[in-house]
Amino acid sequence: MNSREGYKSGFVAIIGRPNVGKSTLLNYIVGQKIAIMSDKPQTTRNKIQGVYTNNDAQIVFLDTPGIHRPKHKLGDFMMKIANNTLREVDLIMFVVDAGEGFGSGEQFILDRLKESKTPVFLVVNKIDKVHPDKLLDIISGYNERHPFEEIVPVSALEGNNVTKLLEQITKHLPEGPQYYPADQVTDHPERFIVAELIREKALHLTREEIPHSLAVVIEQMKQREGSETVYIGATIVVERSSQKGIIIGKQGSMLKEIGKRARTDIEALLGSKVFLELWVKVQKDWRNKGHQLRDFGFNEDEY
Repeated sequence: MNSREGYKSGFVAIIGRPNVGKSTLLNYIVGQKIAIMSDKPQTTRNKIQGVYTNNDAQIVFLDTPGIHRPKHKLGDFMMKIANNTLREVDLIMFVVDAGEGFGSGEQFILDRLKESKTPVFLVVNKIDKVHPDKLLDIISGYNERHPFEEIVPVSALEGNNVTKLLEQITKHLPEGPQYYPADQVTDHPERFIVAELIREKALHLTREEIPHSLAVVIEQMKQREGSETVYIGATIVVERSSQKGIIIGKQGSMLKEIGKRARTDIEALLGSKVFLELWVKVQKDWRNKGHQLRDFGFNEDEY
């Protein structure tokens, strides 16, 4: 562990409307897939800690659920996490999509930021999608609305300017210890990330047919005796019987494809062969039931 003089460390919250590329940015920074990516809003439900370490600093990133106006108990839970996170960090990164105009969602977040005393970086993501002249207009528009500590345009997908962003963050962090080993990229248990990877594939493959009402519970995860293969049994939870049919697909084809794609990512994560068994279960209106939220890993006491 590094605790030498001049070493910087601290905690940085990544906030922004759904789908602006927060998870993509976090994954690029840590060089590994720890946050799920989807073109559906609200795919990040828990604070995901990504850890970036180099010789001079360690930055611990908290990827908050997209800040939004909550519509159900799960939404309340996600907003509570986001607001709590803003109070406990050294720096806030407000990520916006260069291809999207300023709207009520951005204003809603800026109103939350005005209540915070924590320094805020504006990170303008997806710059590969806009002309440089338009980018200047976007930056000056945000400058008029909030006293940002720094404004850094990036492309999380292509990695453009991400190194500069990390350098600017490091400059603003206090001196401190190295909290995690240099090769550790997250503090979440592997079971959590495995569940997230399965959920990502289900969201990708079902597109508009399955809304956000989908959770994954890891029932069992263990190394098989006398083998290097890891057995994983997981249940995909939906809210309606019609959704169950979509997830299973014709003669089980959709469930098979979800399992196939998830297994590829899980094997890369664990570094070993995986036998993945999936089931689908209906739990009506689970997002509005506190005890079921707890069963599915959304534990308020931890946040």
